[in-house]
Amino acid sequence: MTKVAILIGSLRKESFSKKLAANVAPLFPEGYNPEIVEIGNLALYNQDYDDENNAPSEYATFRKKMKEMDAVLFVTPEYNRSVPAVLKNALDVGSRPYGESVWDRKPAAIISQSPGKLSGFGANHHLRQPLVFLNMPTLQQPEAYIGNVADLLDEGGKIKDEGTVKFLQSFVDAFVDMIKRHQA
Repeated sequence: MTKVAILIGSLRKESFSKKLAANVAPLFPEGYNPEIVEIGNLALYNQDYDDENNAPSEYATFRKKMKEMDAVLFVTPEYNRSVPAVLKNALDVGSRPYGESVWDRKPAAIISQSPGKLSGFGANHHLRQPLVFLNMPTLQQPEAYIGNVADLLDEGGKIKDEGTVKFLQSFVDAFVDMIKRHQA
């Protein structure tokens, strides 16, 4: 079973990113286990925690969980033309202590979204920068920018546009192919 972590860059209860992730998870084929991994409970990263051997228990839980994962799907909004702090913090927590990064060589893919037309383009590309440093091969094509996301969801949070579902299926298929190449 291939384990795929889904990290969501929004903490809001009715987050569009959470709804989008809930729609994407069932698109993975049999043999893949997508799982939303909580990041909102992580204290802001402070190296003193690790240096003094006093890291919050949430750090250990998160690091252990992420070490078990084979790949990572990021689903995020854009905050001020960049990634939300909660997502950057999760990257920082997982990359430390130095030399013990949970991210190394894990295939990654990014879906960005927004209620506007820009579709989280800035967040998508800003997120790619730390993923390069963290040595996470990242899906290049197709790129997933979901604009006007509120208009794509019905009252129950399901995507009502068949074209969007087909596109997201092609995105997941490409990600699965990439994961397979890295597992070989």
